[in-house]
Amino acid sequence: MAGAGAAGRRSRAALGLCAAVILLDLTFCKGFVEELDESFKDTRKDDIWLVDFYAPWCGHCKKLEPIWNEVGLEMQNIGSPVKVGKMDATSYSSLASEFGVRGYPTIKLLKGDLAYNYKGPRTKDDIIEFAHRVSGALVRPLPSQQMFGHVQKRHRVFFVYIGGESPLKEKYIDAASELIVYTYFFSASEDVVPEYVTLKEMPAVLVFKDETYFVYDEYEDGDLSSWISRERFQNYLTMDGFLLYELGDTGKLVAIAVIDEKNTSLEHTRLKSIIQEVARDYRDHFHRDFQFGHMDGNDYINTLLMDELTVPTVVVLNTSNQQYFLLDRHIKDTSDMVEFINSILDGTVQAQGGDSILQRLRRIAFDAKSTVVSIFRSSPLMGCFLFGLPLGVISIMCYGIYTADTDGGYIEERYEVSKGEMESQGQIEDSQEQEASSEGSQVPPVPEPKDVLEKKKD
Repeated sequence: MAGAGAAGRRSRAALGLCAAVILLDLTFCKGFVEELDESFKDTRKDDIWLVDFYAPWCGHCKKLEPIWNEVGLEMQNIGSPVKVGKMDATSYSSLASEFGVRGYPTIKLLKGDLAYNYKGPRTKDDIIEFAHRVSGALVRPLPSQQMFGHVQKRHRVFFVYIGGESPLKEKYIDAASELIVYTYFFSASEDVVPEYVTLKEMPAVLVFKDETYFVYDEYEDGDLSSWISRERFQNYLTMDGFLLYELGDTGKLVAIAVIDEKNTSLEHTRLKSIIQEVARDYRDHFHRDFQFGHMDGNDYINTLLMDELTVPTVVVLNTSNQQYFLLDRHIKDTSDMVEFINSILDGTVQAQGGDSILQRLRRIAFDAKSTVVSIFRSSPLMGCFLFGLPLGVISIMCYGIYTADTDGGYIEERYEVSKGEMESQGQIEDSQEQEASSEGSQVPPVPEPKDVLEKKKD
């Protein structure tokens, strides 16, 4: 018994020590994140700032807080010139509005008079990568082949301008100032580029990704900024809701193998492999028009399509106008998938969905239904309270209005009847008076005096 008591005391002491260490660690991390106030407006231009604009009541802000503290600690440890801070946007709403804050949390990197919005995943590594990319030069020079090789190993997608001063370089710099929040931009001379790169003309803009490269062609690819926005993703991706939203700006169709990654059956793995092979072997044919990938589960796709997809399957999305294409054939191999994609490009396969008025009304009804169902599934009692109470109040109000109208009609009817009775009674009284007056006019005349009669005879 004494041994058990001692063990319990040691266990409680260990738990207390762990809690103290965690609390100390959180406090230590918070020390590298500055709490900003209205004075920040005057002092911010002296440094580069990475700022989290938050609201104390915001659940997403509370979820971001420990990650943000880790970002502050990491930036301090690596000696970054970027300072990390946070501001209560509800207490300093006018200052937050000046920075264009419209929701919470909002992450911005402030450099001089420029403010860059962070739109990526809210993870420590992604936020730090964003800060490094945006805080540096818009276009970084690559002075040697060794440096070029280092950049290739470090970045999955990056853009390079090759050549001297030209109108194309000016467009490249303008595009970099707009899209630096998404990807890296470099410049190099022709002798720095790897030997396997073949250029038909100079200057040129290239994108390196998927262990190959693509050259910008103004006649085929159009505006340079639009081309960079389309090509800033790898050709094959693991899809999620956030990534599909980002792909909406590319104008590309997205071919997705919808599978269950926990299911190791042949059909699930086969469709994923077919999409991967098409993305790899036919990228020269389809990279301008298509993005490829797979998605685990069909919940998000079902919400987009307002339908129930059977897994595994392949769906092609047009995220810019909410149209989609479903398989019209059985996919046996890569050639079947290529034939299906070509049928979409030539218009043989009919698109479904869209953003018409009817589809928008369907979307409203579907979202309302999904919200109600999710509430009842997660908490039936809460659902009954949220929807039962208003319906009960409305029912009581309707019943009160109905009964009030019925009583009012009865009173009015009774009043009309009484009024009629009074009019009838008045008519009877008038007729009685008229009869009385007529009877009075028929009364026999009073006989005149006898002497008067005798005088008349004379």
